[in-house]
Amino acid sequence: MSHADLLANLLPLTSYAPDNALLVSLLAADGAALDAAYGSAQALQIEFDPRTTAALFADWETTAGLPDACIGGGQTTGQRRAALVAKWAGQGGQTGAYFVALAAAMGYAITITEFRPHDVNLDVNAPLFDAAWRYAWQINAALDTVTVLTVNDTVIDPLSAWGNQALECMLTRLKPAHTHVIFSYS
Repeated sequence: MSHADLLANLLPLTSYAPDNALLVSLLAADGAALDAAYGSAQALQIEFDPRTTAALFADWETTAGLPDACIGGGQTTGQRRAALVAKWAGQGGQTGAYFVALAAAMGYAITITEFRPHDVNLDVNAPLFDAAWRYAWQINAALDTVTVLTVNDTVIDPLSAWGNQALECMLTRLKPAHTHVIFSYS
């Protein structure tokens, strides 16, 4: 049922003649405006979520401070959306699991190696790290991280993109201040 029909049902039965052309056209015009407003409200529900937004995507990026120094230009739409969702939904953390999940949200599969200073309780074949190594950790990632075009990207995005600069920048920026991060690509 259209809004014009709903508006007509709100009128008292004796207030107008059903064949009154002026009243019917006014109800049709008002109903069309309400139909359009309702359709816009339905479409706006999609724009409330950074995972599904299209028309307000640039506004979401501006609100989140993107692109930033780490997520600069040249990113595909899928990479930009992943960075937006990661920044918007991220709560922060200091655990290895947090950084693995952060990298996964950016489209990278990584592992983390933590170092332990050598002591007498370790095996004799254990690496000899001094006390300063307790504050170092290593990000292990693929040598050539390839991002492939998906259905979430646009026709102006490249078919594939290579590199880990965004990953290094983001993890270096978010690492705990007292730690040192090493990147290892294999």
